[in-house]
Amino acid sequence: MNATSYVDVEFVSKLTVGIFPLPLIIGIFGNVLAISIVSCNSSMKTTINLLIASLSLADLLFLVICVPPTGVVYVLKYWPFGDLACRVWMYVSYVAAYASVYTLVLMTLYRYFAVVRPFTFKLLRSRKIWCHGIVAMWIIILMANPHALWMHGQTAGNRPLQKYCNFIDKENHPSFQIVFFTMSYVLPLLMIVCLYIMMLVRLWGGSAPGGRCSVESRRGKRRVTRMVLVVVAIFAICWCPIQVILVLKSVKLYPMSTSSVMLQIVSQVLAYINSCVNPILYAFLSENFRKAFRKVIYCGPRGGQNAANGRQNDAEKSALTKTTRGTNDII
Repeated sequence: MNATSYVDVEFVSKLTVGIFPLPLIIGIFGNVLAISIVSCNSSMKTTINLLIASLSLADLLFLVICVPPTGVVYVLKYWPFGDLACRVWMYVSYVAAYASVYTLVLMTLYRYFAVVRPFTFKLLRSRKIWCHGIVAMWIIILMANPHALWMHGQTAGNRPLQKYCNFIDKENHPSFQIVFFTMSYVLPLLMIVCLYIMMLVRLWGGSAPGGRCSVESRRGKRRVTRMVLVVVAIFAICWCPIQVILVLKSVKLYPMSTSSVMLQIVSQVLAYINSCVNPILYAFLSENFRKAFRKVIYCGPRGGQNAANGRQNDAEKSALTKTTRGTNDII
């Protein structure tokens, strides 16, 4: 926030203090728990669970890096941490956002191969291949965003010793934000939607032996369809508002007022909520994750490992089939 003379800064401060801590606390708890279950339980280190762990790491990084400094800026009305911290903050924020989004793309691609290309999936299901893919994704994202370091920086405020963390390369601000909007929202959303459409077409186009579809099979297909719609809707809805606002601000079409700042805060919280919902949507809706969690809590790690082992092996085997039950395990 560069200017605050026409914004009710006290109300903005109270709003920030009221709503920022909740997604931070919930997100840290859920993502740390998901990472812990995968890292501390050898039987849970399957390909899809490693993708979930990568997603949780990106979401955890996004929440820890973005939420506290953003809240401090809204409350203090200036940036108190210095120029270097400003540049690093923006760089890590973009890296974490990209990593979260493209891990979702990798997870969707994994499910696509499992459901639509089962024979190819047999060749690509190796955990080593997908681990290399995860590492490559992180390296590419880290190397593709250093421009965020020199395009952002600390600028002078309206009062002595008051500083702001801003986009300092004003000439390239619109192009930077449009590229971010395209590469971190439009492109991955299109990829996810297209892959899921092909999965649903394959799922509903297949028929049981004899051409009949049982009530249980139809119920399972409807469940998978609902899950796909929820996955796509949550990503699209949570990220759309803040992405649009960032683009509008870059081209100076976003007016600054109390209501517009409130809308920006709510939009940011929606993006934070996406990082809170991901571990629930992708991890704890899985029976294997819930089983491992219950065993760790009530019976100790060893019990959790033994109980989850059989479940996870069954899930890996079922991923190679075209049945609705196998599809449910992958989704």
